[in-house]
Amino acid sequence: PRSTLFPYTTLFRSPPVTMGRKPIVGGNWKCNPAETAKLDELVANFAPCAELLDKCDVYVCPSNLHVGMIYQKFAPGIMVAPQNCNFKGCGAYTGEMAVDQMKDMGLKCCLIGHSERRGEFGLPTPKESNELMATKLAYILEKGLMCVFCIGEPLPIREKGIDAVLAECVSQLKDIVPILKALEDKSRVVIAYEPVWAIGTGVTASPEQAQETHKAIRDWIAANVDQKTADEIRIQYGGSANAGNAGALSAMPDIDGFLVGGASLQPEFPEIVKAIVAARSGSAEGVSSGRSEERRVGKECRSRWS
Repeated sequence: PRSTLFPYTTLFRSPPVTMGRKPIVGGNWKCNPAETAKLDELVANFAPCAELLDKCDVYVCPSNLHVGMIYQKFAPGIMVAPQNCNFKGCGAYTGEMAVDQMKDMGLKCCLIGHSERRGEFGLPTPKESNELMATKLAYILEKGLMCVFCIGEPLPIREKGIDAVLAECVSQLKDIVPILKALEDKSRVVIAYEPVWAIGTGVTASPEQAQETHKAIRDWIAANVDQKTADEIRIQYGGSANAGNAGALSAMPDIDGFLVGGASLQPEFPEIVKAIVAARSGSAEGVSSGRSEERRVGKECRSRWS
């Protein structure tokens, strides 16, 4: 059946209409690398991004053990974002990291809520709750940092369709509605939508799937927070994003960037940044790739939804 979330005619635009949202691309190194000797090479991979920072924000999430070793080695403007934080500050919180410490180091961003912390480790450890995520977000913003707030759905939910996907994403967002309403600068919160079934699997959501979900999330924000937040908040796509698929995904109007996993450990990372800069600037390369993808997916949509 035809989707009722949005009309097909507004799904694709070249170049995308993004309400002035500045793209943002991040690299999540997770618990990598094993050897500190590899860090300089990984840092060097990000160097070409420096010349694109006026058109795209860039951040990197090193392993917790490595943040203090390399946070000053990146080109100015490339943000180093720890992969987690605690909920309150410094004190008797063994094994935790405080945003107060991050602020003292000059860090500008923190990532929270990744699916691997929301119960996807596959270990008998408690998952971090939606209430805890809201507490952490408020703490991060109070200390003046920006936050990358991860949400997403596992494969069994994706297989039930877009309504089930949106319901799962809403369950992870509803506790932060008051925070988003009160936030004046909407760019300080970035939503990273990550289909859990695509993370690290090499399987990527099609541009159609990603756009449909991003648009549904943005529409929900408009209805439940306000239109300003929906227009201005940036929503990244994560889930095996790489240099090969970034161009087609960047052509989608509600995809404002990427949270990159495995490919952020490779020299190709700047190509992902270049892809969304090209798409947003309407360059020949970006418009060409977007129109090619529009024709391909549009043909698929007409066949599927007619």
